[in-house]
Amino acid sequence: MKFDDIVLDYDPSVNGVYGSVTIGDYELSIVKNDMSYGNKQGLYEIGVWKGKDLCELPGITVEGDTVKGWLTEDDVNCIIKKLYLISGGKHEHFSV
Repeated sequence: MKFDDIVLDYDPSVNGVYGSVTIGDYELSIVKNDMSYGNKQGLYEIGVWKGKDLCELPGITVEGDTVKGWLTEDDVNCIIKKLYLISGGKHEHFSV
């Protein structure tokens, strides 16, 4: 699984794209829009969801923050790998 496998949909209300992937008990949200960190530089922002809550996840987000911005596609690939390992290697499905 890698960034290129995730379908990103366009959302005109925020002039950007969004997508997500479910890995184990987590959902990784990936966005690039007018409100995301790094959008002006063409970069992505991620958030990690567990159930209905954004969560901090050591090794992916920093303490006190639930999102991480200014990410390249390669950075997102690294986060996908980390989340896969954290979740015990269980990949359930892709979703948008």
